[in-house]
Amino acid sequence: MIIEADLHTHTCASTHAFSTIKENCRYASRYGLKGIAMTDHMTAMDDSPHKWHFHNMEILPRAISGVYVLKGVELNVTDTEGSVDMDEALLKKMEWCVASMHRSVFNCNDKELITNAYLKLCENPYIDVIGHPTSDAFPFDMEKCLKAFKEYGKLPEVNESSVVYKDGSRRNCIEMLKLCKKYEIPVVVDSDAHYCELVGMTPECEKLIDEIGFPVSLVENASWDMIRERVRKKHPDINI
Repeated sequence: MIIEADLHTHTCASTHAFSTIKENCRYASRYGLKGIAMTDHMTAMDDSPHKWHFHNMEILPRAISGVYVLKGVELNVTDTEGSVDMDEALLKKMEWCVASMHRSVFNCNDKELITNAYLKLCENPYIDVIGHPTSDAFPFDMEKCLKAFKEYGKLPEVNESSVVYKDGSRRNCIEMLKLCKKYEIPVVVDSDAHYCELVGMTPECEKLIDEIGFPVSLVENASWDMIRERVRKKHPDINI
């Protein structure tokens, strides 16, 4: 494993996932991870928890089974202006925000419009990760957007679940990694786990990274210290 933190994971609060946060952390600890982000779907998705799920995450302990838990969300991009489905007051409280396009919420396949949505999304100061941007379902000007992600400090995601299951994602992921290597753009490598035994498991992504010769120094979550520093910039008082 090259990562010390898995920053895109789901619990059974997202009803197409099958494990609790405690189970996820138990396996994360077994695998040697230092942290995970709890990123269940926001409410524009049919299977999402109620918004109170996100308001109430403050009751969770900071660490479970010795693994730090970042209390976050997987936001839905909802339109071509890069809007997301969480209000700013709640966004400010989130410790880790992944923003993704899902066909059930954002039904668009126009390359120019999707490119515009990603560019607008960059302007949102609360977004940390651009979730699984490699599916054929959402074509965009990859080079232009990746440069913008770097400029605005957004981390494009190398997503194990997408590489394994989504059409075109392996091919597009290779293209993305090559561009990120060329322009020295940091990425995150995540499992997008929907079951506890898959937390931290990114073997297909790691194969691609190895084949391309992508520098591990550009995999930001290969270092928990780098993730902790990023989170502390938004939340200086966080105890991680």
